[in-house]
Amino acid sequence: MLRRSFLISTGLISAALGLALPAFAQDPDPKNWDAVLADAKGETVYWNAWGGSENINAYIQWAAGELKERYEVTLEHVKLEDTASAVSKVVAEKAAGRLDGGSVDLIWINGENFASMKQQDLLMSPGWAESLPNFAFVDVENKPTIQTDFTVPVEGLESPWGMAKLVFFHDTARLAADQVPQSSAELLEWAKANPGKFSYPLIPDFIGSTFLKQVLSETVADRSVLLKPVDEASFATVTKPLWDYLDALHPVAWREGKAFPQNYPEMKQLLADGALDIIFAFNPAEASSAIAAGELPDTVRSFTFPGGTLANTHFVAIPFNANAKAGALVVANFLISPEAQARKQDPNVWGDPTVLSMVKLSAEDRAKFDALDLGIATLAPGDLGPALDEPHPTWMTRIEEEWKKRYGVGN
Repeated sequence: MLRRSFLISTGLISAALGLALPAFAQDPDPKNWDAVLADAKGETVYWNAWGGSENINAYIQWAAGELKERYEVTLEHVKLEDTASAVSKVVAEKAAGRLDGGSVDLIWINGENFASMKQQDLLMSPGWAESLPNFAFVDVENKPTIQTDFTVPVEGLESPWGMAKLVFFHDTARLAADQVPQSSAELLEWAKANPGKFSYPLIPDFIGSTFLKQVLSETVADRSVLLKPVDEASFATVTKPLWDYLDALHPVAWREGKAFPQNYPEMKQLLADGALDIIFAFNPAEASSAIAAGELPDTVRSFTFPGGTLANTHFVAIPFNANAKAGALVVANFLISPEAQARKQDPNVWGDPTVLSMVKLSAEDRAKFDALDLGIATLAPGDLGPALDEPHPTWMTRIEEEWKKRYGVGN
């Protein structure tokens, strides 16, 4: 899932690059787990994570309680609207020479933010994630986005804790299952026939930008070009089908494309209110979770495009100057424990898909997942359709910039 693009200002980049990083020898070593646990006792971990969902916030609070009881680690959820704000803290601290004792211990991250932090040497030494005890249960064999984040090699610089795939939702009380669009092209034709019943979140909201990337991935002449950094010389040609699509969509979208939902929660409310007939999210169990929470009627169902939708993994990362590195390692390890992953996948709790491999688990732990009722609106894994690769992070940044020029507030 996560969250938002980040552009480091030229001045901060220059200042940051001018500073030498401290040696990584002092970083705690997850291979000596007993020492990590001992060092973590009494630490407070400031986890900068998106705070826009009540059920996710509640899950993090549950994790905080377990970490306190089991490991004497205090977990403080620093609620963010935009992950970029946490990244900017780390950049500013590096530029100011604060090479240890940083204010950010852990970040919920992926995509552009990870690429930016990796490029600027803002992350703890490589390999730590793969050395966590519970990483042995992670499904690296069948989930390739665990090792490449938006095409960027992870190299153990962040630890996976959830899977994401773009899924659409509709209310069968208003739109029958055999009438849902089967592609972005069909979605546009449906929107033309049903004016005002579709929209997407305001850019640069992460879910809104994901929709733009989905359309681009379906309309681009050669999808492989999206796996490489943006080439400015060809940007206009490559993205022309996207802008043509949006130019046709906006006049028949909700509020004629002159206003957009602020984020996914607002879009979800518009579906519940009957203002929209189709919405989307990056969690296959989101509809079931919303039904369980009483946020959507039980007539809502999920669908995807047979040709594929975008998929990725979301992670936690530790900044190079984190104050509570041992505690952050303990948190990251707990988040990929079978217990924590099974609870997270329960739609009544969150519904976020696991990063673990069932064949690597004990029979007892596997039973926790087998016992889950994934909900009436959750598609079976075989019905989710192909997974499309996320474009290189530079595409999201560049597309957002161009979208704001063309359609932003005041244009």
